[in-house]
Amino acid sequence: MKIFLVLAHPEPRSFNGALFRHAQKLLVAAGHEIKTSELYSMEFNTVSSRHNFTSVKDPDYFKPQVEETFATEINGFAPDVEQELQKLEWCDLMIWQFPLWWFGLPAILKGWADRVLAMGRTYGYGRMYDKGVFQGKRALLSLTTGGGNEHYEKDGFNGDIHSILRPIQRGIFEFVGFSVLEPHIVYGPAHMTDDEREEALAIYARRLQSIVKESPYAVGAY
Repeated sequence: MKIFLVLAHPEPRSFNGALFRHAQKLLVAAGHEIKTSELYSMEFNTVSSRHNFTSVKDPDYFKPQVEETFATEINGFAPDVEQELQKLEWCDLMIWQFPLWWFGLPAILKGWADRVLAMGRTYGYGRMYDKGVFQGKRALLSLTTGGGNEHYEKDGFNGDIHSILRPIQRGIFEFVGFSVLEPHIVYGPAHMTDDEREEALAIYARRLQSIVKESPYAVGAY
């Protein structure tokens, strides 16, 4: 299987970094083809503007979707965007590894989505949801939280984690056609012992060993 791993954490020695490296090593050993984007080490530019493109459709008024559609038609994406688009189009499974910050994605990962998920190339003209460009591909959120799991239950003070993640899983992944696997969540790794973190890595490894056989879950149910 072709797997695209995306890491969004500024500290390589973080637990997110450990999950990312653990996944990469295990999946390569299992015979999968792997491509990666380590967004901080890449110094990925998060700001969507005319530098997304080598082409220009309207020099007087910048509307991203118009320029994205035009760039799709004439192969006019900037090299950093084109590189990420090709990884998306190549993969069978995409895994985002990140810490949950302010109930959402780190800015660098949101900026990646803003720039890379371009109209015309990845969605548009009726190609959304069950008719999406990436139908047949799967996506997984692998993330950490600051609080414990009890804080993210339906009656917890942060609210249901599935509701928190729905804008990402439904509004990004399913919108462009990906089928979504149940998120992999490690709650509060900063409060764990070393042994507990090792066990969390082992749990993730066991899941990844059978990831090929996993079925999507119902994002819309939350």
